[in-house]
Amino acid sequence: MRDAFARSGLVYSTEAGRMCPACRQPVAQCVCKALGKAAPPSDGTVRVSLDTKGRRGKGVTVVAGVPLDTPALEQLGKQLKAACGSGGTVKDGVIEVQGDHRDTVIAALQKQGFHVKRAGG
Repeated sequence: MRDAFARSGLVYSTEAGRMCPACRQPVAQCVCKALGKAAPPSDGTVRVSLDTKGRRGKGVTVVAGVPLDTPALEQLGKQLKAACGSGGTVKDGVIEVQGDHRDTVIAALQKQGFHVKRAGG
């Protein structure tokens, strides 16, 4: 039991307050967020596809390969969701918009100057 606590790391210090579990620095000096903001590697082509796996048959428009950092990707996701009039999320460098909105998303991305391909069927 004591070994499990040792592996979990320091969570709070009376000197510095809350600690980041990943880099073990005080939250105010955490370097994890700065490292995670880099753009994922991309070949310059944004791929738009429809995915239904693991969603009980519900279709989700997936936008992958966007060469933007995390805050800009979240902003783009917000714009695409508003253009489609539906919900969605941004996770792991991929934008997901609920429903089949491939044509709308492709048009919106091309309008912003991205090189877009329709992937899948």
